[in-house]
Amino acid sequence: MGDAGRPAGPSRLATTSWVVYDLANTIFALGVVGLYFSDWVVSEGHPDSYLAIVQVGAAAVVIFLAPWAGARSDVLGRRVPTLVVTTVLAVIATAMLAIGPVWLTLLMLWAAVVSVNTGSVVYDALLVDVSTEENRGHISGIGVGVGYFGSVIGLVLGLLALDVLGWGYPGAFRLIAGAFLLFALPAFLFIDERSGVDEAPLPTVRDIVSRLARSWRIARQYDGVVRFLVGRFFYTDAINTLIGGFLAIFVIDELGLDRAFFTALMGVAITGAIVGGLGAGPLIARLGPLRLLRLVLIAWVVAIASGVTAAVTGLTDVAWVIGPLGGLALGATWSADRVVMVRVSPPRHLGEFYGLYATVGRFATIAGPLVWALIVDAAGLPRSVAMGALGVFVLVGWIVLGKVDDRIRQWSPQDLPMAHP
Repeated sequence: MGDAGRPAGPSRLATTSWVVYDLANTIFALGVVGLYFSDWVVSEGHPDSYLAIVQVGAAAVVIFLAPWAGARSDVLGRRVPTLVVTTVLAVIATAMLAIGPVWLTLLMLWAAVVSVNTGSVVYDALLVDVSTEENRGHISGIGVGVGYFGSVIGLVLGLLALDVLGWGYPGAFRLIAGAFLLFALPAFLFIDERSGVDEAPLPTVRDIVSRLARSWRIARQYDGVVRFLVGRFFYTDAINTLIGGFLAIFVIDELGLDRAFFTALMGVAITGAIVGGLGAGPLIARLGPLRLLRLVLIAWVVAIASGVTAAVTGLTDVAWVIGPLGGLALGATWSADRVVMVRVSPPRHLGEFYGLYATVGRFATIAGPLVWALIVDAAGLPRSVAMGALGVFVLVGWIVLGKVDDRIRQWSPQDLPMAHP
């Protein structure tokens, strides 16, 4: 039963504000983690493992923090305050990158990644508040497609700071931080939360480990949730490793191409991601989110194989395949992925299960960089071997998802939240 004065559906302003936050988040994801921090690592002569250390260290915290944050938002019936806090912390940490010793920069990136990924838990769960069952795939796709315009903004701001204004990496990171905050503001102000509250006790920080175990026990009671999360571990292992900076290192160091080439490649990939995100909505409605997701995972395998081929044969032009194809797959992956999560999750536990969704993504972020660092830095093998391993991870995820049922559920009353008081 909803509030008497609450409109029947989400407002256009609330939906638009949610979509624009995806743009803000992507400015950080590509501008900092995916491109310019990796470029800073290479330019300073630091090993690949520096980036791996940050990603693994951040993931180790988010694994526990994300389910707790999601569960708190379920109980409170409010997610935006958590989004505000995590975003502001990420912006401050981003603005402090590359202004001191190496350890400080690594620490600030760690803080930013932890904050962004914890905020993503409540942001993804807000999809229910800004959409209806009928247009959810469409709204998710628009969010991803428009979000990748944030990649263009991040790319251009970095080029402006580095190549036009001569501000160096500190200036680039500050400029990106400011844009992140600017485009996040509408979500802080205009999203009208419509989810109900839960009668459960408010979880405390001391409850994090027990709450995580409890969340997994609850998830096992709902068909498809755990299997989907296991499959998600494998494909996000590869995707997050690539967009987490290792693709930049692969192209620049392994293929021997310069930042200008990689910037052009990313431009093509971003265009593909925008098309993939915007085009995913109608395809989700026609094919279903899970079927589309499995199709784009095959596209990922082909894109990764093109990168391996370019490295092994020396035919660097083949690397262009990873740009448009990987971009299309990336946009469609996140559009379909979070709709599958909504389909299999009971509304009462949506924030909590999105915490598990984020936890799985963070476990993958630990595994991917660790595998990469072990292959490249420990075993001394070519980065093409590490890329091949990521392709295998995607293929395993595709196989696991084969038995997930993403049909729309009719939830029982105990699986629905209470209305706002």
